[in-house]
Amino acid sequence: MNDYTIPQPSPARGIHVNRTLNLRSIQAIGYDMDYTLVHYHVDQWEQRAFDHAKDRLASEGWPVGDLQFDSQAVIRGLAIDLELGNLLKATRFGYVIRATHGTRFLDYDEVRSAYSGTLVDLSEDRFVFMNSLFSLSEASLYGQLIDLLEAGKLRGGVGFADCYELVRDVINDSHQEGQLKAEILEDPERFIDLDSDIVLALRDQRNSGKRLMLITNSDWDYAQQIMTYAFDRFLPEGHTWRELFDTVIVSAAKPAFFTSDLPLYKVEDEAKSLLRPHFGPIEPGGVFFGGNARLVEHSLGLSGDEILYVGDHLFGDVHFSKALLRWRTALILRELESEVAALIEFLPGQVQLDRLMHQKQQLEAELAALRLSDQRAQLQYAEAWVEVDDLKTRIDATRTRIAALDNEIGPLARTSGGLRNEAWGPIMRSGQDKSLFARQVEKYADVYTSRVSNLLYPSPFAMLRAVRLDLPHDPHPERGTVPLWT
Repeated sequence: MNDYTIPQPSPARGIHVNRTLNLRSIQAIGYDMDYTLVHYHVDQWEQRAFDHAKDRLASEGWPVGDLQFDSQAVIRGLAIDLELGNLLKATRFGYVIRATHGTRFLDYDEVRSAYSGTLVDLSEDRFVFMNSLFSLSEASLYGQLIDLLEAGKLRGGVGFADCYELVRDVINDSHQEGQLKAEILEDPERFIDLDSDIVLALRDQRNSGKRLMLITNSDWDYAQQIMTYAFDRFLPEGHTWRELFDTVIVSAAKPAFFTSDLPLYKVEDEAKSLLRPHFGPIEPGGVFFGGNARLVEHSLGLSGDEILYVGDHLFGDVHFSKALLRWRTALILRELESEVAALIEFLPGQVQLDRLMHQKQQLEAELAALRLSDQRAQLQYAEAWVEVDDLKTRIDATRTRIAALDNEIGPLARTSGGLRNEAWGPIMRSGQDKSLFARQVEKYADVYTSRVSNLLYPSPFAMLRAVRLDLPHDPHPERGTVPLWT
């Protein structure tokens, strides 16, 4: 028995492992900033992004004055169908299980009619995937523009894809022109969700010998003010966030940072953000602009699985760093905290739902055998599987029992399907299956967790092991082999 207790996080703040990750072998860790090192109050940030975009559209004569941002109307992991003007939630195989046209939810027959022969394939230009929390304002505005389009209130000649291009342009402008970021800098308390554990987690990593990097798409002026606000208060007096990082790269232009050979500049005058071209390795302690991941590897003398990159954008951060460079990857999903909490609260209901579904499975197997026996008895071509006095009565009775089970299953299944978000359900599940988003996380993120400070708990010396996953053919001792008839 140990005579000490290892600190443990709450279930909502665990590290979830897709591929075993030995943190001892990691020599350098790169971090994104927005929604990764620094978390924002999502409703506040996305509300302002929505408002800025709406104001821009209104100034150009678009009839958007009555549009309102609703943070619960969309979730990360949806796909936008530019061909039909729909927002979609799909399974890991691309089958659509829930959809809206604009903001109106389609019923079962409408979904089946639209997508019975269509799989959501993210390699197709037809589909736009909502990769990060920054997508929420974009998708909300897009859905409402489709409503206006269908109501005949937009200019002639505008189609579903045009609406998306319009939304994307104004949302990008709201981020790039600096007005939104200026508001955040004026009132950071309103927008930033402080985390006192994050600095200690980074200090643990740095003192264990790992080289830390900040690699962000934000510009230097914004990044240094935000990091100062969010980090310096948790450091000893006289120390700053700069001391935590060997390398600081701003305006990285991810994902191009991982895919292209972009030039590197050094921020020569940090107060004025003056730049000069930089040739050769990235020097520790400086602030750099642009550059590329191959140059980072060369400067560190490291590559591949010696480097861990941590970010919140499924494609811009972890997809390309994993697929092209074979860096180890960690995805930050802040929604996990509320999702895990909802799953835990529903756990007794899930146990009951699983029990009822198992009973239904047994009854359906029985019904199938009874129907086959009835068919064989009628056509006299083979021996019936089941010998009962009145097959049709038994068939009707079994159907009645299944219908009764369905009445019990229905409310539980609806509750399960609406956990965390009543309209769309969990981000990681689509019905009984993994969601398309979960499949992308599984494919590209070695580990995922709700916030960077969760890395405090396993320590920089931990072995994060993937658990053995069940396969459909694996035996389940807890279920056993249940005879269909007794």
